[in-house]
Amino acid sequence: MDHSTVSREQWTAARKELLAKEKELTKLQDEVNRNRREMPWVKIDKEYVFDTPAGKRTLAELFEGRSQLIVYHFMFGPDWTAGCLGCSFFADHVDGPNQHLTHHDVSFVAVSRAPLAQIEAYRKRMGWRFNWVSSAGSDFNYDFHVSFRKEEIAKGEVYYNYEMLKNSMEDLHGTSVFFKDESGAIYHTYSSYGRGDERGLGAYMFLDITPKGRNETGPNYNLTDWVKRHDEYR
Repeated sequence: MDHSTVSREQWTAARKELLAKEKELTKLQDEVNRNRREMPWVKIDKEYVFDTPAGKRTLAELFEGRSQLIVYHFMFGPDWTAGCLGCSFFADHVDGPNQHLTHHDVSFVAVSRAPLAQIEAYRKRMGWRFNWVSSAGSDFNYDFHVSFRKEEIAKGEVYYNYEMLKNSMEDLHGTSVFFKDESGAIYHTYSSYGRGDERGLGAYMFLDITPKGRNETGPNYNLTDWVKRHDEYR
């Protein structure tokens, strides 16, 4: 790598200049987080039922007695033999934080359209412990705009990440958050899609401070240039 080499004093001056920008970004992130918490909510009046290892469970039951629920929309279609590569990369970051989330009034669950048996087989292969359920036969994925019916795809555009965009896939990824109050009412509080899920990728946070950064230089200029399922690295 070609890079300038300077004295320690010059390096410190450059570092302090960058630090000022980092602090500005941190303050902006705090403001955005506050704005997110102040967003209005939408009450969920529709009942969703999922297939889980413990049997049929409603959305309310996925909270497991807590008031907050994070749902990761994991791309894994009914006819797929393995879960999405990028979603698998995300899933590798869940079990560590999740042992703390459960003690902070937050439950986490991944949801996919694949049958439960396929989900369980893949989860066992990857060694993950987080809850993962099937929405097969439910409108859940469609209502939260991460899965698309064939007639939608046939039109060439689907509604994803709050806009119409070209897409030929039946499933995409995202994260949705819900709150359940003391009466049992459930509210949709937040959803993010696309690069919005990067906040959960600790590996990216480490790479971002290295000289080569994410080093995603093609052909796709994203994580598919280098990421593999963790049992496929050689």
